[in-house]
Amino acid sequence: MVFVETRGNDGRRPREVTFSQAILNPAASFGGLYAPKSLPTLPLEELLGENYEGLTLKLMELFQIDIERELLREAVALYRRFDDPDNPAPLVQVEEDLSICELYHGPTRAFKDMALQPFGFILSTLARQRGENYLILAATSGDTGPATLEAFKEREGIGVVCLYPAGGTSDVQRLQMVTEEGRNLKVLGIRGDFDDAQSALKSLLSSESFRQTLDRLGIELSAANSVNFGRIIFQTVYHIFSYLELVRRGEIEMGEEIDLIVPSGNFGNALGGYYAKKMGLPVHKIVIASNANNILTELIREGRYDLRGRKLIKTPSPAMDILKSSNVERVLFDKFGPERTRELMEQLDREGFYQLREEEREAIQEDFDGDFVEDREILEIIGEYGSRYLMDPHTATTIKLYRSRRGKRKCVAYSTAEWTKFAPTVLQALTGREGVADREALEEVSRLTGAPIPRVIEELFEKPIVHGKVVDGEEIEGEILHFLGEK
Repeated sequence: MVFVETRGNDGRRPREVTFSQAILNPAASFGGLYAPKSLPTLPLEELLGENYEGLTLKLMELFQIDIERELLREAVALYRRFDDPDNPAPLVQVEEDLSICELYHGPTRAFKDMALQPFGFILSTLARQRGENYLILAATSGDTGPATLEAFKEREGIGVVCLYPAGGTSDVQRLQMVTEEGRNLKVLGIRGDFDDAQSALKSLLSSESFRQTLDRLGIELSAANSVNFGRIIFQTVYHIFSYLELVRRGEIEMGEEIDLIVPSGNFGNALGGYYAKKMGLPVHKIVIASNANNILTELIREGRYDLRGRKLIKTPSPAMDILKSSNVERVLFDKFGPERTRELMEQLDREGFYQLREEEREAIQEDFDGDFVEDREILEIIGEYGSRYLMDPHTATTIKLYRSRRGKRKCVAYSTAEWTKFAPTVLQALTGREGVADREALEEVSRLTGAPIPRVIEELFEKPIVHGKVVDGEEIEGEILHFLGEK
C-alpha cells in the first residue's frame, strides 16, 4: 500500500510513502494528511469463514502494508485480552433490522482500543527495531487519551503526551488519564475544548522549531490521533466483520446492501466505513449521527462547513463535542483531489468556512447521509431502552437515525463506549435524577439494571491523581519539553 498527501507535495517530502513511513511520521505537506493512493478489492466470499483476528490478518495482507507478518500476528493477538478472546467486537441484534456492533470490550471500555491496541504495539516495535525514540502526541475528546496511554504505557523508546479539554470529558474518562502511572506518560488538561487541543497537536506536528528541538534530543515525532492512518486501517476491519457476521447469521444475503450508522465527531470511525465501501463492501450509505454540534450534518446535507460564530456546545455525548473533524479531509481528497482539498482546507483555516459546489455536495451524498440528535432525545432513547439494551449517550444518537430508515434495509450501528464511562447521564435517563457523582451513579445503574461494573472502572476511584496540571495553550510546548528533560 502506497500513501500520498491530501494537500499535494511541497517538494521537501517524498511524493509517496509506505505504511510504516506514514504512521511513524504522519505530518504531510502543507499541513495535510496521508491517505492511500489506491485500495484493494475485498474478496468477501473468501473472508466469510474468518474470525475477527483472522479477518484482520487477511485484510492487512490485502492492504500489502510493509509490516512483517509475525509482528502483525503479535499485534492482532492483543484482541485476545478483550472480554471475549474470540470476538472483540460482538454484534448484538436489538431490533429486527438493527444490530449494534459493540466496540467497547477492550481495556479502556471504548472503541479506540480496537485500533490503538494493535497500532500501538506495531509503532512501538518499529521504533525499537530501528533503535529510535519517539514522542507520541494525542489530543482527546475523552476516549483516545485513555486508549493511547494504555497502548503505549512502559513501551521502550516511546514517550506519550496526551492533551484533554479540562471539564470536557466525563469523570471516568478523566480519571482514566490522570491516574495513569506509566513513567513514559504525560497528561495535560487544556483550558479550552477538544478543538483547541487538536489544533495544538496539529500545530506541534507541523512546527519546524519544535521538530528541530526534538531532533537535537534524538526524538522523532508521531501522533496517536486518527490523523495517523495507523488508526484508520484497523477501523476498517469491524465494518467488514459486521457485514460478514450478518451474512453468517442468515440475516442478509451476500451482496445485499446495508446502512452503517456511526456516531461521529472526528470522522475516523466513519472514514473506516467509507474505505470499506470503496473496497467493495455492500454499503448503501454511511449515516453520520451527530449531537447538537451538528457541523457534519450541515456538510452532508448542504455542502457547507461553517465555523463562523459557532461555539462548541457541551452535550451528554462529550466525545462527539467536536467542530473541526480532521478526517473529513481524507474524504475531500478522495473525491476531489489534492488541489481542491488544499484550497478548501486553507479557506477553512483562513475564513472558518467553505462551501462545496453543487456537484461536490452530490458526490458526498453518494456515500453519506446524516442527522443530529438533541440532548433531550439522547436521554429519552436511553430511558426507553432501559435495561433491555443499556447504552451510553453516544450509542443513543444512532437510534434516532435508525428509526428514520427503519424498514428500508438492515442497519448496523456502532456502540463506541460502555455505559460505565457516562453513568451520571445514564442514571438521569433512567430515573430523572440529575447531578449524581460518577461513583454513586455507577452503583445505582448497576443495581437498577443488573449490569456489572468492570473492575478497571471500579479501581479508578481508589487510584491517586498523578497528572493534575491544567495549562493554557501557549504553555503546552514548554510543558512537553520539560517532560522530555529539556527545560
